[in-house]
Amino acid sequence: MKINYKKLLIFILVPLSLGALVGILTTPNSNIDSILPPIVFPIVWTILYILMGVSSYLVYEETKEIPKIYIIQLIFNLLWSFVFFKFKLFTLAFIWILFLILLVILMIRDFLSKNKLAGYLQIPYLIWLFIAAILNLIIIL
Repeated sequence: MKINYKKLLIFILVPLSLGALVGILTTPNSNIDSILPPIVFPIVWTILYILMGVSSYLVYEETKEIPKIYIIQLIFNLLWSFVFFKFKLFTLAFIWILFLILLVILMIRDFLSKNKLAGYLQIPYLIWLFIAAILNLIIIL
C-alpha cells in the first residue's frame, strides 16, 4: 500500500486536535487527586490519539470509508472528560468508561477484520481505558 502522507496527517490531526481541545476545556477543572503524576495524561493521550489516527487511516485506505464505530467511540471518549473533570460525576463517568471499553473492543474487532495492523494499534488504547477505569473506580471508592 502506498502511503498518502497528507491524508495520513489529516487522519492523525483530527483525533489529536479534538483531544487537545477537550484537554484545554477540561484542564482547569482537573484538580482531582490521582495516583499517576499529571504529566502522564497528556503524554499518553497524545500517543493514543496518534495511534487512533494512523489506525483509522489504514482502515480508510482499505475500505474508503471511516467506520461509524470509530466515530462513535471517539465522541464517547471526548465526552467522558466532561463527565469526569468538568461535572465531576464520577459514578456516571465510570459507567461511561465501561461502555467506552465495550465500544473500543467492537472497534478493534471491526478494524482487525479490515486491516490487522489497524486493529493491533488500538490495543494500547484499550489497555489505557482499563487503567483509567480503575483510577476512576478508586476515586469513587
